[in-house]
Amino acid sequence: MFDQGSKDRPLYIISVAAELVNMHPQTLRLYERRGLVTPKRQGKNRLYSQHDIERLMDIHRLTQELGINLAGVERIIRLQNELDHLKAQKEAELHEIKNRIDQLEQIKRVREDEIEDIRQKLHDQIEGDSGSGHIERGPAGGANQPPGRSWNAGRPEGGGDPPARRSQ
Repeated sequence: MFDQGSKDRPLYIISVAAELVNMHPQTLRLYERRGLVTPKRQGKNRLYSQHDIERLMDIHRLTQELGINLAGVERIIRLQNELDHLKAQKEAELHEIKNRIDQLEQIKRVREDEIEDIRQKLHDQIEGDSGSGHIERGPAGGANQPPGRSWNAGRPEGGGDPPARRSQ
């Protein structure tokens, strides 16, 4: 199969191109005037690429097999060109999205490794502290409460939320 670059390379003079697509050379000139195909020029010679040959075969199929007139063919080709452009644009966007996903997955792996390192350090620290028999606790049993006070003190059955902070 040809890659896109080789499909656009001008290869065939008009007589060869016409023979390849089973059309008269004058028909190819007409299609060029209508803008349906745009062969490259080398001096006065028209040179048709593989892409041009495929386009001519599509035109032949549309006009001869499906009975579509040249105005309809022009419209179909214009729409096909728009679709090809949009497809290329969406493929580029998809490529960018995939690249971004790869970047985010890499960041995620780094963060997961960092979290695991922190967990291991915390585990090692807890193991080291429990081995000495000394466990540090905050005032009045921890939980960042004022010394000697409980958030639940003075409430029925000790329930309720801690008092709200006042903004000053």
